[in-house]
Amino acid sequence: MSAELTPVDWAKRPIVEKYADFTGRAPRAEYWWYCLALIVAFIVVGIVESILGIHHMILYSYGPLSALLWLATIVPSIAVAVRRLHDTNRTGWWVLLPIVPYALAIALAGPAIMAGGMGAGLGIAALFMLVGMLCALLLLVFMVLPSTPGDNRYGPNPYGDRGDAVPAE
Repeated sequence: MSAELTPVDWAKRPIVEKYADFTGRAPRAEYWWYCLALIVAFIVVGIVESILGIHHMILYSYGPLSALLWLATIVPSIAVAVRRLHDTNRTGWWVLLPIVPYALAIALAGPAIMAGGMGAGLGIAALFMLVGMLCALLLLVFMVLPSTPGDNRYGPNPYGDRGDAVPAE
């Protein structure tokens, strides 16, 4: 089944077939081809927004098209990340790992900046940002790791009996 999929098939699978499916497993090919397609889509949308002159309309940072693309792809992006973690026999809750330090950093930095400066709160916030970056790096390592061979607690191997590699990987 999976061996016949092209890179385009892998890229559109999280959107078309498994939009909000947080169960099962997603092989590396599905995750990384989807990420590449998403990056290309954001670049194209950014270019179109720049040409039209609408690239800083929302919060002085985003254009309306990129905001719509983000809203349309946030659920499948989280779902494919959770399924990718399942493929490495990890719980999908690992996706939240970088969010906690970033949220703490924002919670500490806001009052520190409002108070007027470079106090201890801002330094601790910077430390939490560093921890968040390290957590994001750990999550990236999990996404790069190969699938667990055979079935695991999240379902059968998406590659079937072929093993752990397909031509698209």
